[in-house]
Amino acid sequence: MLAPYACHPSESRGRLYPEDESTFRSCFQRDRDRIIHASAFRRLKHKTQVFIEHEGDYFRTRLTHSIEVAQVARTIAGVLGLNEELTEAVALAHDLGHTPFGHTGEEALDALMAPYGGFDHNAQALKIVTSLERHYAEWDGLNLTWETLEGIAKHNGPVTGKLPFALTEYSARHDLELGTYASAEAQVAALADDIAYNNHDLHDGLRAELFSTDELAELPLVGPCFSRVDALYPGLNYYRRRHEALRRFFGVLVEDVIAVAKTRLEELGPRSVADIRGAGRPMVQFSPDVWAQLKVIRAFLFTRMYRAPAVVEMRVQVTQVVDELFPLFMTQTDLLPKQWRKDVEDADGETALARIVADYIAGMTDRFALQEHERLIGGVAADSYVVERG
Repeated sequence: MLAPYACHPSESRGRLYPEDESTFRSCFQRDRDRIIHASAFRRLKHKTQVFIEHEGDYFRTRLTHSIEVAQVARTIAGVLGLNEELTEAVALAHDLGHTPFGHTGEEALDALMAPYGGFDHNAQALKIVTSLERHYAEWDGLNLTWETLEGIAKHNGPVTGKLPFALTEYSARHDLELGTYASAEAQVAALADDIAYNNHDLHDGLRAELFSTDELAELPLVGPCFSRVDALYPGLNYYRRRHEALRRFFGVLVEDVIAVAKTRLEELGPRSVADIRGAGRPMVQFSPDVWAQLKVIRAFLFTRMYRAPAVVEMRVQVTQVVDELFPLFMTQTDLLPKQWRKDVEDADGETALARIVADYIAGMTDRFALQEHERLIGGVAADSYVVERG
């Protein structure tokens, strides 16, 4: 049973291109399935979450991260009476627009695109599902519902000020009401992202030996989890001990978000999803106390993991890859794959061409970007195994 403030499939605002409804699946289930079958979703397997994927089979990629986010999001949505299929669709799509090499790649591409409107991975995700996926006979993109597109565009909150060009272009055709909050389903997906990466970056940092279990046990939120495990299982094996502690840390975050959301929803008393969008504040958040403690953990990860010496070295190397590929494709468009040539021929000016090149580079996986750089220019050393988390 869905809550009155949930997104009900029967009340969807529909798709940009009308379609007959499925006999067996709701509109949001179809959105989820189309995202899973998208080329961009498959490429997440070889895109960086924290570590260059070929350096270790146990480290997260953007694909495994997206699956973990979807799992957390469905759990929270179910407790709150929200639409789990819509929540899952937004969660699975939220990282589709990321470049290779995490935020390092995005920063490099954004700098290169500064004269042409910049680059933003959330806007790029929307562009992928509305334009760049080209498999259907009657339209470009996946023709997702308005609600899923809204969640992809503004799951982190209202989008105000100067809009990324990809959002501007699509909003001119299909108004996503960017100035309001998204549905509670999209808000859940956003917090599930925070929960997933805060937890698994600690796991991956331990595996990479960037910090120790003893150091984690001194952090807020995490420390009490180690204490509870030690009380229950004295002398527990090192690997089991840290897993037990971190899964409890995971639970603390999930339970906090659920408790806060329940309180805020009770205070607002929303009778429709429109009440959620017009509430003027998010319904799904961490409590102030947990958020303050999470900021300490995030600062620890930033210093010890995202800006570790090996990371800084690798940032320079992969930035060079993006910095050299972009002008090469701008001046030698014949190096682009055949399926991109028609777009190049239709490009009206340098800005349009730059956006095509940015779309192509942003879609690359880590290893393909390195391979293309090696093939076309001459490679950079890629022997470091850590890259900044995206």
